[in-house]
Amino acid sequence: MEIRIQTGDFTTVGADPLVLFHFEQDDRLLEVTGAVNDATDSRIGGVIEAGDFRGEHLEHLLLFPQGSRTNQRILLMGLGGREEFTAHRLRDATAQALRILRERRQFRARLPIPTDTEFPLSLEDAAEACVLGGMLGQYQFTDLRTRDRDKIKRFESLTIFSNEETQRLTGSVHRAKAIAEGIYLARDLVTLPANLATPTLLAERAKSVADQAGMHFHMIEVTEAKELGMGAFLAVARGSDEPGIMVVMDYQPSGEEVSPVLLVGKGITFDSGGISIKPAKDMEKMKHDMAGAAAVIGTMQAVASLNLPLRVVALIPCTENLPSGKAYKPGDVIRSLSGLTIEVINTDAEGRMVLADALTYADRYKPQAIIDLATLTGACIVALGNEIAGLLGNDEELLARIKAAGEESGEKVWPLPLWDRYFDLLKSDVADFRNVDGRKAGAITAAIFLKQFVPDGTPWAHLDIAGCVWEEKDRPLTPKGATGMGVHLLTRLLQDWQPLSRETG
Repeated sequence: MEIRIQTGDFTTVGADPLVLFHFEQDDRLLEVTGAVNDATDSRIGGVIEAGDFRGEHLEHLLLFPQGSRTNQRILLMGLGGREEFTAHRLRDATAQALRILRERRQFRARLPIPTDTEFPLSLEDAAEACVLGGMLGQYQFTDLRTRDRDKIKRFESLTIFSNEETQRLTGSVHRAKAIAEGIYLARDLVTLPANLATPTLLAERAKSVADQAGMHFHMIEVTEAKELGMGAFLAVARGSDEPGIMVVMDYQPSGEEVSPVLLVGKGITFDSGGISIKPAKDMEKMKHDMAGAAAVIGTMQAVASLNLPLRVVALIPCTENLPSGKAYKPGDVIRSLSGLTIEVINTDAEGRMVLADALTYADRYKPQAIIDLATLTGACIVALGNEIAGLLGNDEELLARIKAAGEESGEKVWPLPLWDRYFDLLKSDVADFRNVDGRKAGAITAAIFLKQFVPDGTPWAHLDIAGCVWEEKDRPLTPKGATGMGVHLLTRLLQDWQPLSRETG
């Protein structure tokens, strides 16, 4: 979708529909809406006064003010009450507006950015929200469709209007496009079926991002992983004929070996459960088990596109988890890269195994902080549902920053306790600990397992995104399918990154 920035009179006649916003039960029209109201002989004010449009969040009304001095179509979108308004609501409303127009075979739109002094967002933030929302709502995965491709509806352009110079909004548009394209990439990767989205393909896509951005890129393949002693990762990988790969992406804008923020993404491209095989029902959804990896790759693309002045390193362990004569088994004892031994109780707890070696490997970078993303436990879905990710870690300042970034991005997270006494649930009679307990506190014990491999003294946060990576219902910002969860949150966090000041707990 092409994004344009224009100044000038948006109330004059134009063929492209005009999108306008209104707050619920508010007698005051936004200035841009009021200007169009004046140009249409108070038709907008008339429908509001008559009660035909209240301005509830995502409420819409399409007007056809024929014979007036303005557009042939005006789409009014409700923002809800001023008290509840956020940038996320503006993204939501813009996404819904463009989707409504697309379904009516209107593939272009004009949108004047609200400029009121009392509008809750700055002009720049409002423009970013509108562009990001408009782009995310238009996502469609059509790569594998062969029939009726000519009938696919695609929005062509969004023109945003401002009374200010266009240069003032250039940065806002660029930020929105960088984040949206990172989310698009993550959604594409999660949507691809496992026969196409193999560990090798994930590595290739990551390399393409790295090459375009001038990042250092390295693939730790099986031979090197054996030399390093990555036993936990290799135990999971050996059940598949697809070779396991751990991807390393290193974004160094200054070219100096400074301490990075380090991202780790779980990349299980298909999870059958291994020998502890899952039920057949819904197993096709296990192609989503690499959503953490997809989010990290998408974030790295956004970070590079935004030229953030921060070194960011990504570690992405990629493999399938399949049953075979070579697969690891319940009862096996595995020696990890850290030297710690793990008794395997359930081979379906494979994500924590591959993340264990990645977290240990992270120590060679002496990172400022580590953040891992993983579709790790069904227990987190039971606890928090499908719209909130679980957040656990060892540093309160880092956790608070991630929670704030979640609120700003609309990708919400909620803290769960990381109590060391739960480690007793992982005690083993034959090894240092087990890879899983029973059903109790599953999301917490999974994080406690990971904590054993976090480098000493390093601030660390774990995001369990199991419930948030796939949307079963069609929503304005997330059409049914992959959500790209994590890209916006992480990019928002890294945009404003400052060194952590508190000590690790």
